[in-house]
Formats: sequence, C-alpha cells, structure tokens
Amino acid sequence: MKSLRILWSYMANNRLLYLGAILSVALAALANISGPLVIRITIDSIIGDEPVAAPPLIRSFVENIGQRFWVPGIVLIAITVFRGLFMFLRGRLSAQASENIAKNLRDRIYDHIQRLPYKYHKEADTGDLMQRCTSDIDTIRRFLGVQLVEVGSCLSLVLLITVIMVRADLRMALISMAVVPILFTFALVFFRKVKKAFKEADETEAQLTSVLQENLTGIRVVRAFHNQEYEIKRFTAKNEVHRDNVYHLIWLLAVYWSSSDFIAFFQMGVVLVAGAFFASRGEITIGTLVLFTSYTGMLLWPVRQLGRILTDMGKALVSAERLQEVFNQPREVLEENHKKPVIQGNIVFDNVSFSYEPGHPVLKNVSFTILPGQTVGILGHTGSGKSSLVQLLARLYDYEQGSIKIDGVELKDIDKRWIRRHVAVVPQEAFLFAKTIKENITLASGAVSDDELYAICQEAAIHDVILSFEKGYDTLVGERGISLSGGQKQRVAIARALITHSPILIFDDSLSAVDTETELAIRNALRKRAQKATTFLISHRVSSLSSADLILVLEDGEIVERGTHTELMAQNGTYRRIWDIQNRLEAELLLQKVGD
Repeated sequence: MKSLRILWSYMANNRLLYLGAILSVALAALANISGPLVIRITIDSIIGDEPVAAPPLIRSFVENIGQRFWVPGIVLIAITVFRGLFMFLRGRLSAQASENIAKNLRDRIYDHIQRLPYKYHKEADTGDLMQRCTSDIDTIRRFLGVQLVEVGSCLSLVLLITVIMVRADLRMALISMAVVPILFTFALVFFRKVKKAFKEADETEAQLTSVLQENLTGIRVVRAFHNQEYEIKRFTAKNEVHRDNVYHLIWLLAVYWSSSDFIAFFQMGVVLVAGAFFASRGEITIGTLVLFTSYTGMLLWPVRQLGRILTDMGKALVSAERLQEVFNQPREVLEENHKKPVIQGNIVFDNVSFSYEPGHPVLKNVSFTILPGQTVGILGHTGSGKSSLVQLLARLYDYEQGSIKIDGVELKDIDKRWIRRHVAVVPQEAFLFAKTIKENITLASGAVSDDELYAICQEAAIHDVILSFEKGYDTLVGERGISLSGGQKQRVAIARALITHSPILIFDDSLSAVDTETELAIRNALRKRAQKATTFLISHRVSSLSSADLILVLEDGEIVERGTHTELMAQNGTYRRIWDIQNRLEAELLLQKVGD
C-alpha cells in the first residue's frame, strides 16, 4: 500500500487527464461489447424470427430493417470507428499524463540530488544513482502510460460482460465465468512472486551499470596498468548474475502465460460444448451461443491481462520504492536565515575535533589563527586529516567540538551558500565539464571580460597553453577534460578558483600534478595576490609550503609541529626530516639525469 501511495502522489496535477483516459476506455469497452450483441440480433432476429430482447427503440429499429442485411454491417463499422476514436483519445491522454509525470520526476530527482549533503555523494554508488534517475523513471512512465489505464478497461469489460451474460442466460454465464476466480488467484500469486524477481533483476542491472560507469571513467588507469582482463572478468561475473536473474524472471513469465493460455482455451472449449448442447435442445438460440463464445474470450482476456498489469505494476512499484529511497534522503540544511558577514579571511580554529564515524576522530583539538591575506601550509601523510580540515571551512561537513570563527563570526552561524561563495577550492583531482575551456573557468564567476580572463590564466600559468590550441579558449575539453593533460586540467581548475576573487583560497594538493617550473610560476603569482586572499596550501612537497606564513604538520589528526619554514627547520622534527628526504631524492634524480 505504501508503494501505491507513492505512485498516487506522483500523479498529482495529472489525475484529470487519467480520469479522461479511463472514461475513454470505458466508452471503448462499451463499443467493444456491442459487436457480439449486434451479431446475436442479426442471427436470431433479422435472419431468424426470434423476438428482439432489447429496449423498445432498438426493437423498433430491428423490426424495420426487413431484408436489408447490410444495415448490421454498417452498425458494426460505426461501432468500430467509435471504438477507434475512444482508444485514440485514451492513448493521447494517458501518454500526455505519463510524459508529464516522467518529466516532473526527472526534474524533481535532479533537483533533489543537487541539494543532498556532500556526505551522501561521497558514499553513493554513481551507477546505481544513474539507474534510478533513468531506467526506474522510465519503468514508471511505461506503467502509467499504458497499464494503469488498462485497469479501467479491464474492469469495464468484466463488469459490462458479466451483466449482459447474466441477463442473457444465467447457466451459460456461470459456466463462462467458472475459471475467472482461478485465473485471478493465479495472477495474484504470480504478482507476489514476480515482484521479488523484478527487484533482483533491477538491482543486478544497477550493479552492472556501476561497473560499466566506473570502468569508462577510469579507462586510462585500466589501460595504464594493463588491467583489461581483470575488468572484463569483473564485468562478466556481474553480467552473468544479471542474466541469471533475467532468466528466472522470463521463466516465471513463461509459466504464467502458458498456464493462463491453457486455462483460457480450455474454458472456451467448455463454453462451446455446453452452448452447443443447450442450443441443440432449443434452450438457447444460435445467436446466444455466438454471444457467449465471443464474450468468454473477451472476459478471460482482461483477467489474463491482469497478470501483465500486475507484472508491470510490480516493476513500477519497485522503481517507485527505489526513487523514494533517494527522495527520503534528507536535504542539506542551507540555513538561509543565518548570518552573511563581510568575509576578509581572519580564521581562528579553537580546539576543533571532527569525525566521519563516531569513535574514530579525524581531527583532534586543532587550534591555530590566520590573519587576512596570510598563507598557511599544511603537511602530513595520507589520512592525517589535511583535506578534512579544509573541508570544514567550506562547511561540506560540520565540526562536532570546538569553534571555528571567520572574522569573529562562528562558522556554524554563517549561511552555507554565503560561505561557499567566499571559499574557492581547488581539489586534488581536477574535474572539468564537457564544455569549452572558457566555460569551465568562468563556471562560478559568470560573465567576465576577456582581459580579466587572460590575466587570471596567466597567473595560473595556462594562458600560453590555451592560445596554442587551434580554438583557444573555445576549445572543447571533452568529458572530464580528457583532451587535456593532468597538469593542464589542474591549471584550468586553479584559474577557475582564482577568477572568483574569493577571500579564502584552498589548494588541496592541487599543485602536485604540475611540473616544478610551473609550480614556481603559480606560487609567485599567488604571492603577488597575498594581500587579496587567505590561502591554504595542502601539499606533500615541502618546497611548495616553504614560503607560507604558517606551516602546520599533522599526524593522526593532531598538529604536532607549527611555525615558519625557518622555525621548523630548526626544530629537527618531522618537517625537517621530510625536507631532507625530499631534497636528497631530488638531488639523486638530478644526478641520474645528468649521468644519462
């Protein structure tokens, strides 16, 4: 029932269209059942001499036909035309409603996904999420566009045919409807069984999509490590599981349709034999026999269709549940009524602690102060908490203990949208959209002049590279910036951050993908901007941090050393040890290059 309520809620604003479609199929059903009645009257009362068992108007019309046998043919043609018109109207209305619903669902889920917290996207399976946004919505669209209205058609046919058959001959009506309860029960049992099978098939298809999406995204890594065979085996294993689930589903469908076919044709045979027996004894007319033979097929068809409708409904309900799982994810609270202070970049961390999971702290009692325009360098091994620390500044996560103040205002009291407009982040893995270089750089800044764009790109040491391309700034970079090298992508991402003129800049190990000469050029450009923005530099290269006003060394979420480059070198601690190791390695590489 919960899933049905979900589907019902999706139909909001389109229910009148569905009402019109259901009325159309009801009128089409009325036209459909009129055909056998016309044939019965033709056989019994026009060709034969049986009195017409019909309302006075129809009886008078039949009595005046005489020997004009073409009249019933014209009536049947008219009935067919009307049925066609009503079926067209039904298709038009239901298609319009279902397409509206599908569009609304796509818009709604895309909007909802954009507003989910950063933590959800870090943990979500991208392939599965894409499956929900595309295949699941399409499954719902097909059910609401075809099968839902068929429910009205089936109910109309069953009700009208039952009434006419009972009025025509009770014994034949009971014989004709004998297997209806059996078929109905069979359909219900089948529905329960097939719903689980459809869910398993959908889940394995989502897993298959995830593997494919992951492989295509990381195709460079796969090729670089000659890992194609492993990826093929992994995909094949998932594909076999999906195939087996689909085989099971097809087997269930085959069992249902073959069994229901046997029951339906057996019932039609019983009706034909019983009707022939009663007709031979004069208890029913030949026209009545034809009527019941026709109506038995028309009655059993919607009951059998119930299985298909319930099958598609099972798929739609599973898809609705999967969509609702996404809709039920709480949106990020943006706190629009929070403060929007003027941000200059004075940042104070006071005993800040943070953990992704309870009992596993990533940051422990972190404290430091940065003045506007200063640069702070953060050094530490992988997993020491460097990236987590700066993610707190953009409020991608909220700290649990302690205090972070920006220009004297508690960070948790600042509107999230506001702080994110004033914090520009260059991530370790630069992500570019399948747009032009110019569109990627101006993504967050809107319209900027060409002179400003060129100046920023010169600071990011990418301007000359862009001009070397045939289309310059209008060069399409391809999906995820695949047409650019790693260093070029990183410099475009740096330009994208610089052009926002944010008072707080965060470089999350984003200089690691550029060569030493380019890094030096970027660092010199950043020094010229020193008074314009408070800058965080996260890096594994000690040389990248040496000019920072304050350097923090993190180990297991704690600050173990702090100071300037000169002060830390004098301490002979972790910083000095890493500096010596990196300088020794660089010297060895230089000697090796000279030797070669």
